[in-house]
Parts: sequence; C-alpha cells; structure tokens
Amino acid sequence: METREQIVAEVTIGGARISTEHFIANRRVSSPLTFDVHSPLDGLLLGSFAAGGKNEAEQAVSAAEAAFPAWVALGPQGRSVYLRRLADLIEKNVETLALVETTNNGSLLESGRLRVMKRAAHNIRFFCEMAEKLQGARWDTEIANATNQVKYDPAGVTVLITPWNAPLMLATWKVGPALAAGDTVVLKPAEWTPLTASMLADLALEAGLPAGVFNVVQGIGEEAGAALVADPRVKRISFTGSTGTARLIGASAARNLTPVSFELGGKSPFIVFADADFDLALQNAIGQYDNAGQVCLAGTRLLVESSIYEKLLGRMKEEAAKIRLGDSRDPQTQVGPLITPEHLQRVDGFVQRAVRDGARLIYGGRVSPKLGGLYYEPTLFADIPPGAEILKQEVFGPVLTIQSFRDEAEAIQLANDTEYGLAATLFTRDAARAQRVADQLVAGTVWTNCFFVRDLAAPFGGSRHSGIGREGGHWSFDFYCDVKNVVQRKGTFA
Repeated sequence: METREQIVAEVTIGGARISTEHFIANRRVSSPLTFDVHSPLDGLLLGSFAAGGKNEAEQAVSAAEAAFPAWVALGPQGRSVYLRRLADLIEKNVETLALVETTNNGSLLESGRLRVMKRAAHNIRFFCEMAEKLQGARWDTEIANATNQVKYDPAGVTVLITPWNAPLMLATWKVGPALAAGDTVVLKPAEWTPLTASMLADLALEAGLPAGVFNVVQGIGEEAGAALVADPRVKRISFTGSTGTARLIGASAARNLTPVSFELGGKSPFIVFADADFDLALQNAIGQYDNAGQVCLAGTRLLVESSIYEKLLGRMKEEAAKIRLGDSRDPQTQVGPLITPEHLQRVDGFVQRAVRDGARLIYGGRVSPKLGGLYYEPTLFADIPPGAEILKQEVFGPVLTIQSFRDEAEAIQLANDTEYGLAATLFTRDAARAQRVADQLVAGTVWTNCFFVRDLAAPFGGSRHSGIGREGGHWSFDFYCDVKNVVQRKGTFA
C-alpha cells in the first residue's frame, strides 16, 4: 500500500469506467492510502484503489444508520421497487460485468456471461419476492387463551464481507436478503477483487436507492474490515472466507454481541460407489477443477470404492491431461489462473509438501510450462499417507486427492475425517444407500448424483469449521431480522 498525492479516480475495462473510490451515502469518497489491484490473467496493473480504515468505516456505518428508519418504513413492497430496478440493471449490464470480473479474478468469461452474472440478478429478485410473501408462523396457546404471531423486524446496519472467487454473485447473495429484509448495508469486498462491487454501487445509485442504504468500503481486511466489524452500531455481520479470518471477526463481534453468519472453508468428500453411473461420476469429478479449484464447495477428496478405484484413477489422469488451461476470456478455456502470486505460492507449497510427505503425484503439480504466470496445472495425488496435510487442509487450488474404500462404513469414516463440514457429494444407484450415507455425513449440503445444485429457497451453510448459521430461503430472514413473537390474549380487545 502506498500514499499518493492524488488518486486516479477510475479505471477503464472493456469500455466500462469503474470508480476506484469508496461509495458512502451515494457519494464517492477517497482515501489518503491506496492498494494496487492486478489482473491474474496477465499480471497487469488494473488500478490503485482507495484503501479504507477506521475513518471510512465510521462514515459508512453512520450513513447506513441514518438511512435505516426510512428504509424500514418503506416496507417489503416499497423496498422491492428499488431492488427490482437494481436487478434489472445488473441483467442489462451482464456482458460488461462478466468481462470486468474475468479481468479482475480470472474466472471464465463464458460462465460469467451465461450463468454467474444472471444469477446475481436472480439473487436480488428472489429475496424481494420472498420478503413480500414472508409470513411468520401463527398459533394458539389454548391453555392461556392466547395467540402467538411471529414477526420479522429489520435488524439494522449490516456489514457484509465477501470473497474474491465469485465477487458479484456472492455479494448479491448477501446484499439481496439484507436489503429486502429492511437492513441497510456496508459491503466490504475482498481487496483482490473490488471492481464489480464498485460497479454494483453505481448501479444502486442508478436504481435510485436512497443515500446510505447501500455503501461500499474497500481496503485490506485487517484495516477496513476490522474497523467495520468492531463498530458497536453494526447489528449483523455476514462473512464468506477463511476459517482463520472468521475467528478474528468472531472475537471482535463477540465484544458487542453482534450476531454473525459465517460461510467458511471446506475439504469436501466426493464419494463414488461401484454401482454409480461411472461416466456421470467421472464428469463431475473432473468438474472439481472448475475455477482452478478456487471453490469452497469443491469435492477435493475423491473417495472411490476399491473395485473401481484403478479404473477411475486412470480415467481421471486421462481427463486431467485434456483440460484446456488458458486465458479465461477464450471460450475454449476450461481452467484459468490462480488469483495472485501469493496464492499460487500457497497452493504450490501444499503440493510440494505432499510430494515430500510421500503422496504419489499422478498428474500436474507445477505451473504450466507453456503459459507460466499464475496458470497451475490440474493436479491429482494418490497413495496419500493417512493424516497427511493434503487430506486435512483446504488448498483452494486445482488439487485433488484420490483414496479407495472397501465398504460403506469406511467411506463414511473417511468422508468425515476432517475438521470441515461444508458439503459432500455422493454417487450411487442405490437409493437406500444414498439416504443412509447422506444421513451420516457431516455436511451442510449433500449432493447425490449431482453437484452444485443451489436452490435459493434451501438452507446453505457449513458444519464444524466450515461455518456458523444458515442462509437461503427463510433462514436468511431469520438472520437478517430480529424475529419477534407477539402474544395476545383472546377476547380482550374492543
């Protein structure tokens, strides 16, 4: 980070002009410090962005606090007018948003254009509709001759801290329900990927959201993020990222008893029984290399029944060798780069230690000799010593391990042999077995004969060190609201 006499206030990508400053109370706000953002595609400097700290955090929380009463007073239908406009504008700008995000984080452009950016608009529309229809439970307590009615009261200022692997989509996954619930928001995007968050702020302004309802503070987590989560005026904190960072946020939030929702890391099992549709399982297993493995839900531990282990191992090696690694803007590319040089070093460190510890490298394990830069080959390990680091810790890169199991009991034991519990994937044609195994897996989501099916009405979150709480459907409103029970004695009103 460096001090500059004058910050260049915007960068241009694909014709889009993107502000490098914070967005507070519908105004752009500069900072004396900046941080540089580079593209993982080619390492080029994209721009120097305003780096927030305590002062900017206080301004943003103050703006959100001031805007809260009027935002609440609009009610769900009134808020939806603004939020649907915002969703429409996201949809209108899908092509530009996708190009900017690809340039910023290296995700596949085709995926962004065809799916991810449209999902960002859908996130907002879905939670608008749910907020409008949300009806709290109502029941009688006959012994007391009284009725109970559950109400959802907006909680207040909400801080949302989002990751770099799907910046806009995961921001709207939080922004949508928080704003629809009636909260006002301060968004802190990951310091490596601030561009689409800045664009979202411009779209919110264009949609007419009142000043202070939606704010964006950029910066380093230890400075901007720490100042935001420590503010006693903040009523909710939602964070997606690493388990280590969550511990720091949780300790800070605890001082103010601020409720938190954490979606954290994973070391998810991908279980294949011998009776599974082999080609379907193989296709989904290779899909775990998507986004260069920078996906918290990825089933990075392949657990394969012993009778088909060698067959799947051989086919995985063949298919990994076919993966087209390259520039994410090329529609033929299947896997793009890692996010930063620091992250590449982290991923390669796991790989080198796994080799040193005796794991057998089946494929990959190096930076692409053809492409160089941040392009890391899809990597597969077999014959891993029990308890090895590569089986226990989240790599967050294109690195899979494969192990065999003898029977159902061993599959479950291996699957649960981790401190994480975010997701699990299971392939079998036996419906009874699928249910038995799913019931015993420690995971927030279990996919059977499919992967990455995300219905917004369903709960999402992790167990163990993979998170706290659930969001999605009414669970989002359970978090972003203060849930109140109004008890009335019958027959006492005129």
